Amino acid sequence: MSAHPPAPVEPLSPDVVNALSGVTTATITTILLTKGLRNVWLRGTRPLKAGQPRIIGRAFTLRFVPAREDLATPESWSSPISTRAAIEAMPAGVVAVVDAMGVTDAGIFGDILCARMQKRGVAALVSDGVVRDLAGVLGTGLSVWCQGAAAPASVTSLTFVSWQEPIACGGVAVFPNDVIVIDDDGAVLIPAALVDTVVALAPEQERKETWIMTEVEGGAALPGLYPMNAATKARYDKDHGKA
Repeated sequence: MSAHPPAPVEPLSPDVVNALSGVTTATITTILLTKGLRNVWLRGTRPLKAGQPRIIGRAFTLRFVPAREDLATPESWSSPISTRAAIEAMPAGVVAVVDAMGVTDAGIFGDILCARMQKRGVAALVSDGVVRDLAGVLGTGLSVWCQGAAAPASVTSLTFVSWQEPIACGGVAVFPNDVIVIDDDGAVLIPAALVDTVVALAPEQERKETWIMTEVEGGAALPGLYPMNAATKARYDKDHGKA
């Protein structure tokens, strides 16, 4: 069990949320690729149901390790180091990112815990694991991205050990206060130090791709268009008043 104090949650500026709310996770991965970051998409984070909104929030991390029989017991749910205690530490607006090591035969949270998260204003739950009580979880209205559902409780296969420490989720290193953006393509991480850079570049990247799509729909061939060569870039700049 962790002996370190949990990292405090830094508020996320409404301006950042507004700027990223119109930016797809695909666009964000493209921008981060230009900055040398390739491993930012959390594998296995699929929307639990269709039509969930795009969500942006600070990462609030939780970590499981393999089950150990003396620790992974129903009695552990009342421990000071428990998923219950972690949920009570979650401020409104965060995205709970749970390292379940990709385990899919035990649900990390069920309907009661998800209902409490929803009541506390948690923006979403993201995990490389699964949930349980699927119908109940969906009924809470909490937005969830994970690998699906399983009936057994978490202690069947997992031991909860800490929150607000660095974790691995879906093969990606996630630190507290990194920013998570989630949509139909899954969850993408923006390192905290690069948030301002992504916010600055994202609107222009979206404009470029919208313009390119318009060109494609008009019959333009891809070579020289995507990516743009100098002549295409000049046409794009002219269309957008950049002379």
